[in-house]
Amino acid sequence: MTERTRTDSLRRLLCTAAAATLAALAAPGAQAQSASAKPLRLIVAGPAGGASDIVARMLGDGLQKELGQAVVVDPKPGAGGALAVNDLMQVPHDGATALVGISGLVSEVPHIVKLRIDMAKEIKPIAEFARFGLVMVGHPSVPAKTMGELIAYIKANPGKVSYASYSAGTIAHVTGLKLNQAAGLDMTHVGYKGSMPGLTDVMGGHVPLMIDGMSTALPLIKAGKLKAFAVSLPQRSPMLPDVPTFRELGFPDLETVVWIGVWTTPDVPAAAQARLRQATLKILEQPAVRERLQEIGLAVGQPRTSEELTKTLRTDYDKVGEVLRSINFTPE
Repeated sequence: MTERTRTDSLRRLLCTAAAATLAALAAPGAQAQSASAKPLRLIVAGPAGGASDIVARMLGDGLQKELGQAVVVDPKPGAGGALAVNDLMQVPHDGATALVGISGLVSEVPHIVKLRIDMAKEIKPIAEFARFGLVMVGHPSVPAKTMGELIAYIKANPGKVSYASYSAGTIAHVTGLKLNQAAGLDMTHVGYKGSMPGLTDVMGGHVPLMIDGMSTALPLIKAGKLKAFAVSLPQRSPMLPDVPTFRELGFPDLETVVWIGVWTTPDVPAAAQARLRQATLKILEQPAVRERLQEIGLAVGQPRTSEELTKTLRTDYDKVGEVLRSINFTPE
């Protein structure tokens, strides 16, 4: 073979390889495959150590094994999760970045904070990973052991009993408003910037009651620093089997479930969305993951589709808005 022949053969080989590469890149799903070569970044809509952050780290560990790629967890607290959503909007929408946050990003936050973006349009739920209910807790000195006794105590002290929530306008705040309406009470709401400041004031005796998420209140209930009166779940929590549900107590409208899930922007390639959803649901099948979720006061997420989750978010958004309008609540 002459030198010229060898050169021509090499040129044809390179051209063939280049054509094959271009064809592969143009093929459906190629963008998602390219993104999978990058580390997967999970932006957390909440502070480090919070429920969403804990879930994101559990999910990240599982995704590293399922997807075979590195996962970076990046908490972005602030503005009720709007800062995290804005961060997600700024990166390439190729499936290499996702968001982990609560359902309240769409159903509650738009009622609480004046936003420049429409959360319901900017983020899309991909999969529900964990869920939790709310729990009504009180300082050990509150002279009531049951919800019935607590209601009687509040009625006997009109205008003197307050309850805390982790933020004004959230479902915790709304649940207290609903209890006022349903039981004929006049509790005063005290909003905090997060669960821990509120729980700290309840333990310190500055506020007698609080409605909070199960995952943050549970350790304090177990330690005897708080006592629990009722939970918002459809059934009693296995972590608090002696605490009745609001429904059992005659307040079905107070039944509430909050979920933590994985979100992307709607325009992320369908193949990347499907890949992330399938991996998430597979992780939830692992007994160790289920046990760990229960230990921290969370339940395993349900395998609802993106469309089902979106429909529920719209319904919850309308319900929260209706109650907040009844007290002329305005966003900050």
